[in-house]
Amino acid sequence: MTTLLEDLQYRGIVYQMTDEEEINDMLEQERISLYCGADPTADSLHIGHLVPFLTLRRFQQYGHRPVVLIGGGTGMIGDPSFKADERKLLTEDEVDANVEAIKRQMENIFDFSDENAAVLVNNKDWLKDISLISFLRDYGKHVGLNYMLSKDAIQSRLETGISYTEFTYTILQAIDYGHLNKNFDVRIQIGGSDQWGNITSGLELMRRMYGTTNAEGLTIPLITKADGKKFGKTESGNIWLDRKRTSPYEFYQFWLNQSDEDVIKFLKLFTFVEHEEIEELAVSVEEEPHLRKAQKRLADEITEFIHGSEGLEEAKKVTEALFSGDIKSLDAAQIKDALKDAPSAEVDAEDNTLVNVLVNAQVSPSRRQAREDITNGAIYINGERMQDVNHEITEEDKINGDFTVFRRGKKKYTIVNYK
Repeated sequence: MTTLLEDLQYRGIVYQMTDEEEINDMLEQERISLYCGADPTADSLHIGHLVPFLTLRRFQQYGHRPVVLIGGGTGMIGDPSFKADERKLLTEDEVDANVEAIKRQMENIFDFSDENAAVLVNNKDWLKDISLISFLRDYGKHVGLNYMLSKDAIQSRLETGISYTEFTYTILQAIDYGHLNKNFDVRIQIGGSDQWGNITSGLELMRRMYGTTNAEGLTIPLITKADGKKFGKTESGNIWLDRKRTSPYEFYQFWLNQSDEDVIKFLKLFTFVEHEEIEELAVSVEEEPHLRKAQKRLADEITEFIHGSEGLEEAKKVTEALFSGDIKSLDAAQIKDALKDAPSAEVDAEDNTLVNVLVNAQVSPSRRQAREDITNGAIYINGERMQDVNHEITEEDKINGDFTVFRRGKKKYTIVNYK
């Protein structure tokens, strides 16, 4: 059977480890607790946050206990790691609201009920009780200034400027690791590659304060795309886990549209699909790329994991409706969501002849072309072909009495609103 570390390495998850041999022995011989954290800088995580937490979930599948930390305390400060500018400070109420929202998302990722049930913690619970004097005497005394200045995350900000507030962030995260090690017997911290300095700071602080030598760190590489573009963003912005920010349909489409060059890499990183099946899908990408089997498997797997079977079903329903043109099978919200990037126009409700609407909404460039498009069967109203040049737009053509979806040709959609 594949060991946990072998699985992580096969999937390209491991970037740095403090001691590979020690970590492997620990994982194979003991049931350990380990943690990963995220600061609540928004009311949702996005897919750029996912791999460390999915990695923590893999540890849980192998019998270890994940401790999931939401940084209600550190979120009040802001991690300077490889950020060009100072973060905007959130209010305490904003941070608290974000913590609650992210907690709900973690319940979709981790199992909080079995024998190695995940534990959810908020570092505000212990950081808020540390006085300034205690912070300086009990913790700051053990952290050398030269040591902190040597960290890449801090060095990268010295030229552009870094406040003392963000400068101390790495100490707060070090305090977190020490607290979790003492109170939850946490032995490994996981994070993205930008967290290496914070993780090693925690190990150093524990060694100096408590003599701790049984803790380790592991980081995950920065996720990049084959074309060099930033992963996890589209023209519309981040791909969020919250369906109110990114709908299941948009989420599904993001994964479905991954390139052949990236899809196997992402199957390894973002899903729990077994090695053998991944290798079979890799062959399919090479030999029958037009079938897009790997992309469909990736989209199905990660959408169901984040949004559940209902979310996946909804995403597929919208996808099929747009492909077939059966717009009327969707409700108004689903249509607007699916076509949010399509052109939209507003026309006079009184000027309701089809030809005029097509021209005024710039669906067709001229009245002559509009008549030609209609006659040739290139115009669809809410998914149904319309070939009557004299047709007038009625209330029946308006979805919820509000808007109409026009399609010209196979894929050119326009949403028309009425004034």
